[in-house]
Amino acid sequence: MIRAAVIACVLLACHADDAAVTVRLWAMGPEGEVVGTLVADFERAHPGVHVEVQQLPWTSAHEKLLTAFVGDATPDVTALGNTWLPELAELGALAPLDAEIARSSVIAPADYFPGVWDINRLDDHVFGVPWYVDTRLVFYRTDLFAAAGFARVPTSWPDWLAALRAIKHQVGAARFAILLPVDEFEQLLALALQQDEPLIRDGRWGNFESAGFRRALTFYLQLFAEQLAPVVTDVQVSNPWDELARGYFACFLHGPWSIGELRRRLPAAQQALWSTAPLPGPNGPGASIAGGTSFVVFRRAAHPREAWQLIEYLSRPDVERRFYALTGDLPPRRSAWADPELTGDAQVAAFRDQLERVKRTPPVPEWERIATEMRTVSERAARRVSPATTPGELAAIVDDAARELDARVDQMLDKRRWILDRREAAR
Repeated sequence: MIRAAVIACVLLACHADDAAVTVRLWAMGPEGEVVGTLVADFERAHPGVHVEVQQLPWTSAHEKLLTAFVGDATPDVTALGNTWLPELAELGALAPLDAEIARSSVIAPADYFPGVWDINRLDDHVFGVPWYVDTRLVFYRTDLFAAAGFARVPTSWPDWLAALRAIKHQVGAARFAILLPVDEFEQLLALALQQDEPLIRDGRWGNFESAGFRRALTFYLQLFAEQLAPVVTDVQVSNPWDELARGYFACFLHGPWSIGELRRRLPAAQQALWSTAPLPGPNGPGASIAGGTSFVVFRRAAHPREAWQLIEYLSRPDVERRFYALTGDLPPRRSAWADPELTGDAQVAAFRDQLERVKRTPPVPEWERIATEMRTVSERAARRVSPATTPGELAAIVDDAARELDARVDQMLDKRRWILDRREAAR
């Protein structure tokens, strides 16, 4: 009898294992490793559900996602870089989440920073739920700004420019007021997103000859023309954190990961000499980039209900705070910021302020290629300016760059226009 009971228990256990639901989750970078420590609690709260986490390197994740879609081998849920979402949604790879969000007692759209939530909305449907957010703002040397007569980073472009000029006057020819690596597009993009005009018109045409982008590019190039910023690439600077400490420049634009870098790299005596500030705008506090990662469910998910339960769990404010403690990645929900570790840290709190004013990049699948063209064209323009450049010559350089960008982007969007035209004709 005892032997029979043991055999029955073993058989029942085997049957239970066979019946267990395995939710496949893909996540990129170090976050993919950390999330494994969080799903254990989810599994305890959901007996019979097992989460299989696969960590992907960012360098190969995009290709792997597309290959999985074509080969009908997608996971149930993945953490998706926000600029990739339009592409996968347009391919029909992602499931709309509107019904799940409407029924959810956990996901509250109004609790998310508006610009972050908007990233996941396409064609009147929501395809993702923000997991963590990224944006750019100003990291600066408080002592160098104070020595130039500014207690903090100003909030408008004219006042910011005045501060940068004053700092340059203080530090001399060998040092600079700001670092803007010319092989990065994010700095110019942030300035461009502060304008009223969109970068892509009607989802079909480049809009870089608009007054708004021209204004942003003019301001950007002026910083190089006046030698407030050095014309250097990212690889020509050892790293921005050590160079900020050395005083090679007084400020730079970066994301939240730089908080940890500065706290690790700078000696204790210099920790009080740096801080963060929201990005200045043309006429006051400015917008910045809405970056980060969101959770999406694939249309062919084997276990969509359990995948949604996992998203709800990882989106809880208390779990988001745990994730922040483990990674330093910023939570996308306002309620998750109600924590002394976040609100009591002035260098982190500036991100809370900035997140209220973030904007998404144009929701077109071609965006990453467009951003690469923006970097290429703006770098070439930055190398054309100098202190001898007259206002008229600067305007001509801006005209050339804007015109070239529109031509390149319009060519990239040619197939998109053809698809949209056929789609509209079929209605």
